[in-house]
Amino acid sequence: MNYAAEVEKAERSAGYIGKKLTLPAPQQVAPNVYTVVGSMIWHNPSNFGLNNNLTFMIFKDGVFVFNAGPNPAVAHAFHQQIKQVTDKPVKWVAVENSQGHAYLGASYWVDQGVKNFYSHSVANEDFHKGFKFIKKSWADRVGHEITQTARDVSDKFTIFDQPLSIDVGGNETVQIMNFGPGHTPGSIVVYVPSRNLVLPGDLAYNERMLALFSYTNTFAWAESFKAFKHAMPEDVLVIPGHGQPTTLAKVTTDTLDYLEFLQKEVQQMIKNGGSEADVNKIDQSAYRHRPVYEQTYVQNAAHIYKEITGGDLGQSFE
Repeated sequence: MNYAAEVEKAERSAGYIGKKLTLPAPQQVAPNVYTVVGSMIWHNPSNFGLNNNLTFMIFKDGVFVFNAGPNPAVAHAFHQQIKQVTDKPVKWVAVENSQGHAYLGASYWVDQGVKNFYSHSVANEDFHKGFKFIKKSWADRVGHEITQTARDVSDKFTIFDQPLSIDVGGNETVQIMNFGPGHTPGSIVVYVPSRNLVLPGDLAYNERMLALFSYTNTFAWAESFKAFKHAMPEDVLVIPGHGQPTTLAKVTTDTLDYLEFLQKEVQQMIKNGGSEADVNKIDQSAYRHRPVYEQTYVQNAAHIYKEITGGDLGQSFE
């Protein structure tokens, strides 16, 4: 019994013990700002669950990490990348929402001694309530070996509803905000005014097709995006939840414009007497070039149809 406890203590201190993962190389997108752009397809063993973006920002007082990683193995590999760039410690970790690829790596950072964690109150509650289902879903999809040590550390997070301002030294602050529901009910936007940089998480997509889950309210998402866009400078650098760093105009095209297009098309179809079986007749071919288009476009239209007509959206543990 004591031996088992000592082994667990050693493993936690190490943060992760297992096979070494090779992640995409961090891209420097601005001075002291680096992002690892995750796979543009579904989470699976080949990408270790990393199909969103992980970002680190170096400040005078330490390193700020956005998204904890989809499992401790990816978190550990990402941490090694950070150490290759700076010897400053990771002092702050924020997660974009309640999904596994944002949150399941958080226990790694706890074990590394990070004290400052941030999540929207809704996201933190959703992750806590759904933890065992989220963990199982991601482990089944990407591998139990790299996911099994993930723990629910939602109690370590500072949660917020009103905006937070984090002093990161050097007369710089990181602003943590919520503009309303987006891809998920609880969604974080991280804004660094001194660097004209924003990380909107899954509120904003670039290049990749949107995927709508049971908890996605697309009409609320559109309104939240408009509020976010209104609050940002037009020339702000955007590191989106999915896709390459880009401009505010580009994520508007790839996120808001798509949502409003599809909502309008479904509404017109319903007005013309169409049923859910007719949603595949909506012409979305203008978006065919986007990754995961084939797996999502019909489901996206069906989702919006159910939103409008009050249909059963099911349940998701992503």
